[in-house]
Amino acid sequence: MLTFLFCRLPEGRALGAVFFALVIAICLAGCGPELGAETKTTSASETPSESVAEAADDSPLEHAAKHLDPKYVCPMHPQIIRDEEGTCPICGMNLVKKLMDPMTGKYPEVALTPAVVQTLGVRTAAVERGTLWKYIETLGRVAYDETRLAHVHPRAQGWIESLSLRAEGEPVRAGQELAELYAPAILNAQVDFLLAQDRNAADRRRVSADKARNILRLLDVPDDVITAIERSGEARNRVPIRAPIDGIVTQMMARDGMYVTESSEMFTIADLSQVWVMVDIYESQIDWLAEGLSAEMRVPARPGRTWEGEVDYLYPELDPVSRTLRVRLVFENPDLALKPNMFANVVIYGGPKREVLKIPAEALIVTGEREAVVTVLGDGRFQPVDVVTGMQRAGEVEILSGLEEGDEIVLSGQFLIDSESNLQASFRRMSEGGGSGASEDGGADGGMAAGGSHAHH
Repeated sequence: MLTFLFCRLPEGRALGAVFFALVIAICLAGCGPELGAETKTTSASETPSESVAEAADDSPLEHAAKHLDPKYVCPMHPQIIRDEEGTCPICGMNLVKKLMDPMTGKYPEVALTPAVVQTLGVRTAAVERGTLWKYIETLGRVAYDETRLAHVHPRAQGWIESLSLRAEGEPVRAGQELAELYAPAILNAQVDFLLAQDRNAADRRRVSADKARNILRLLDVPDDVITAIERSGEARNRVPIRAPIDGIVTQMMARDGMYVTESSEMFTIADLSQVWVMVDIYESQIDWLAEGLSAEMRVPARPGRTWEGEVDYLYPELDPVSRTLRVRLVFENPDLALKPNMFANVVIYGGPKREVLKIPAEALIVTGEREAVVTVLGDGRFQPVDVVTGMQRAGEVEILSGLEEGDEIVLSGQFLIDSESNLQASFRRMSEGGGSGASEDGGADGGMAAGGSHAHH
């Protein structure tokens, strides 16, 4: 049209007509896309590409494949990908439409003949729901119950006389005399106590009877000795040192004639009728622990015997090297069969976890990078599936995701099937090519990718 006007009109008019036509074309170009977009939007809203029911039946991958803009790829050079039809810049072949691979994110299926299945000894089982017991098996060490330790110190400076105890490790009873102590301060307190008892005494140092009695008690003079002093009216040069609890003397620093002060630890006595057992629990099992859980213990030194106790305390920090948590258990030891520093095999019961999806542990494939099982599709077809596992106990593994109840999985021979599937996936990636960064004019990158593809074919 523009050519016609240009040829038929005089020169001046022809130029004017051309200018007018260009103005109209620019205006239409500015308005056209908006009008087209509005029409397209209206049309899309009035006529959906598929019904809601059809969309609901699709998996997310299938739905995405339907609505992705098509890509065009060269059959001989898969690294050449375009958004529209055309020809390959390397070989000149027409580009063909490439749709999303429905196997993306999945492992290829493996088909086996019945003879091969029998040769591999393939066994299968169904995924089921059930109960898994949370229990922790660990090693422990018997230790003293620190709440049942008694440290015997003198209440005044003096000298030890008449030592009754001769060696560490001896058992003692509460109230048993261990030694006698001569202490000037205790002797002075006895004199004050006797003066307080004499109402006719005119000594200025006289104190009340009750106060004098309390001073003797604070100096750890036994009540029966105080009563004897009161009855006899005479002070004693030496007062007895007695065991405060039943137990075993685990440390003895006192010796005959030794001078001791208030800071001197003469004896340490441990009550072994109850003991602690210290265990270390791995970080992954901490969530199963709580104070009050029941525990069971066996010690190699007492074969055939079992002790029952409970979790007493969870320490507040982990060991930075072993990444374990220290846990304290309590066990009764009435016959003193458990000795401190014995090794022990301990089981802590954390209770049941019910209605969990579980599989036999032998079906699980663990590579360090993933956990997977091989599912049975039927008709001799198998497919690996990645799973997320939870707790594992007594030959069973909890499945958090990846499987459904009733799915059939492979128990034996699954490693060979998984290897074959991975090999097929590798061949598929090789055939699809990996040179997305190839040059468009068939440079070095494109040539290498093409060569690799050709070698595969």
